[in-house]
Amino acid sequence: MLFVRLPLLNDLFFALNDSSKEKPTLGGTRIKTRKRNIAAPLDPAAFADAVVQIYLDNAGDLELVAKNLESSDLNFSRYGDTFFEVVFIGGRTQPGTIKLDEGERHPYSVIECEPIREAILPSVIYVQKILRRRPFLIKNLENVMRKMLQSLELFEENERIKLSIFTALAFSQKLSGLPPETVLQPLLKDNLVAKGLVLSFITDFFREYLIDNSIDDLISILKRGKMEDDLLEFFPSTKRTPEAVSEHFTKAGLLPLVEYNDKKIFEVRLKEMKTTLTTQLAEEVAISEVIETVKQHVKDAKLPDIEVVRILWDVLMDAIQWSGKNQQQNANFALRQVKKWAELLNTFCTTGKLELELMYKVQVQCYEDAKLMKLFPEIVRSLYEQDVLAEDTILHWFRKGTNLKGRQNFVKSLEPFVKWLEEAEEEE
Repeated sequence: MLFVRLPLLNDLFFALNDSSKEKPTLGGTRIKTRKRNIAAPLDPAAFADAVVQIYLDNAGDLELVAKNLESSDLNFSRYGDTFFEVVFIGGRTQPGTIKLDEGERHPYSVIECEPIREAILPSVIYVQKILRRRPFLIKNLENVMRKMLQSLELFEENERIKLSIFTALAFSQKLSGLPPETVLQPLLKDNLVAKGLVLSFITDFFREYLIDNSIDDLISILKRGKMEDDLLEFFPSTKRTPEAVSEHFTKAGLLPLVEYNDKKIFEVRLKEMKTTLTTQLAEEVAISEVIETVKQHVKDAKLPDIEVVRILWDVLMDAIQWSGKNQQQNANFALRQVKKWAELLNTFCTTGKLELELMYKVQVQCYEDAKLMKLFPEIVRSLYEQDVLAEDTILHWFRKGTNLKGRQNFVKSLEPFVKWLEEAEEEE
């Protein structure tokens, strides 16, 4: 009996001895298995229903709604977009659209307000309070506003007006740094522009924003949104003319915007003419061709004669390769340029008023540019000799000139020439 059990004991001994040995591992250390982080499943529907219920329980009193949201344990960081869908639409929307999904809905949303600022401003202030407590939600607000503005065609006309008023008030209230570029840029979708929806929206936006803000504030918003350069972008392609812009915004009562746009167009056209003339002078194009170029720009852009005279003088002086230190050389350069282009100046200095404007232009440039400070009397005399400036114009400037920049010094330096003119006049 003992002989029979010995093998059993022997086997048991070897089995225990073998189990005590650790299996070989990398680096001689046992690798522990990591527990996986198990994410809770997304449930935006339950979140939306909870927020809607808070609206309903407080009968849309936004002060109370904000307090209850603050004390709740709702996961705003996960469902920020859903929260703002409830704010704007009244409930959760279907993915990729602004159509309401199944679930609870409340009647106190932005879309359900009256289309007037008094009714919508409380919602803006309410959102501001939410953002102050949870600033990370600004990105979610951007997302939802961008989605809604890209889907303007899915809203009714009065709903689009409400969205434009909310957007204007949001920027007017400086809603926690809401960036114009991410909100307004999506408006410029070709299909929305073609249907006139963008023009209608942006007109309401401009009108509302300018109630509390200046035109400079509005331009600042548009610049940040990279939209100030050309208001034509808001217009359907068939109406993209400066005249159409002026007519539309004038009818909308937005005269400051019309004036700004006209000034912008004017500056662009002046710059275009200046660039063209600079190129022609550099290429030494014939004077007759330069004159025709100026006439064409004046005709096309309806440029005032005074601005033309100013630009001509700027272009002529900018074309000179000035010497750094040699005053006499600079004088020679200036006088040679006047003589060479006298015909051009003569063509457009056609009245005493324009001649006087040219004198003022020379005066200011000589005052502001140190290398030209002492050249004023020589330039004036050269312009007289080339029949660009009349004697009466020079005498009027000397006796009654109104521009004070360096006037005292320039009058003194011009005295000998004026004295010569007066003596010649007496002899005649």
